Order: sequence, then structure tokens, then C-alpha cells
Amino acid sequence: MSYWLLKTEPEDYSWDDLIKEKETVWEGVKAPKALSNIQKMEPGDLAFIYHTGKERAIVGIAEIISYPYRDAQESGLVFKVVPVKPLSQRVTLSEIKASQQFNDWDLVKLQRLSVVPVTPEQWHSIINWR
Repeated sequence: MSYWLLKTEPEDYSWDDLIKEKETVWEGVKAPKALSNIQKMEPGDLAFIYHTGKERAIVGIAEIISYPYRDAQESGLVFKVVPVKPLSQRVTLSEIKASQQFNDWDLVKLQRLSVVPVTPEQWHSIINWR
């Protein structure tokens, strides 16, 4: 199993939207490095849902339920996700940066990257935050 972080503008598509829909096709990713990350996804992988913009926080956990595929409406790859659960407490980007244990994470280094790999150590640190 692999871990990921998926960024979304909450004004366009939020964690609450995913909860309401119960399943969605994750689309709109265009950056080559993000598409390369999507190619590595498999059903059963888990992903943090991260709200960008003013919020800048990890808000929930989703599960990847499909292999990446090309959709006729999209120029890149898409995949399906379902919500698993919200985080008990949101973890903000400023808290992540302040901890200094995540300095090598692409979330911190490549802030414009919309699909970010997460190591098992990073995953467990966020899950057990505080």
C-alpha cells in the first residue's frame, strides 16, 4: 500500500463534497510530476485530502478505489476515491513546517504539486499528530 496527499481548492471541491457524494473521480491534474505520481496509484492506497487556499490543512483521509485511467473528458489521468474519515484534528501547513520533521516532504518543498507522495513515517506522524 502507498500513501498520497491530494490537494483541492475547497471552494471548488471540498472534503464535505466528497462526504456528500460518497465517491468521486479525481480529475483536473495537469502537471507532469503529479501525473507521474498518479500513475503509481493502486486501489487500496490511502490519501490525505488537503485543502489549499486560505485553509492550507490536511482535513481527511480517502481511499483510492481504481487504477488511474484516461477519461474522454480529461487530457490527463483520473482515478476514483471514496472518503474514509475526517482527521480528528486538522493539521495545517504552518504546523507541518514548524515541526521541522517534514522539511524533505514534497508538500513543503514543492508547494504547487497537487498529488504528493507520503512516506509511511510521514503518514503515521500526521495520523498521530499532537
